Amino acid sequence: MLTAREIMTTDVVCVTPETSLKDLAAQFVASKFSNMPVVDKSGKLLGIISETDLVEQQKPLHIPTVIALFDGVFYLDSEKRFRQEVDRVTAQTVGELCNWTPVTCGPDATLREIAGLMSSHKAHLMPVLENEKMIGVVARLDLIKAVEV
Repeated sequence: MLTAREIMTTDVVCVTPETSLKDLAAQFVASKFSNMPVVDKSGKLLGIISETDLVEQQKPLHIPTVIALFDGVFYLDSEKRFRQEVDRVTAQTVGELCNWTPVTCGPDATLREIAGLMSSHKAHLMPVLENEKMIGVVARLDLIKAVEV
């Protein structure tokens, strides 16, 4: 069975947490990739950013319902969730919007293992790590191409 090492893309387009969302959008358009790893200056994987993250950033802000009772204000929705939504719509950089807990695999992961991880975590891009260093990525299209072989 094929492994991540055999199907991964090694010429990976990455962004940093400091990349502006405007520059990120331009990179998505130019590269035609829909997901990109977020790395630090040394190339260490920090997270993943997707076109979906940019689209969802544009969603309207949901103002939570509150009740005023005896000099107190009580949120009917989660106050923490509202703060997260405010952070989302006001984000200016990749670091403010990306997923900081990317799902990864090793180079010897099989297609079935990668497909299982992608499916269960709803991931579209799987960074491949070897000794904590990103050596490539497997995208959903890479899996589909491998099935074709």
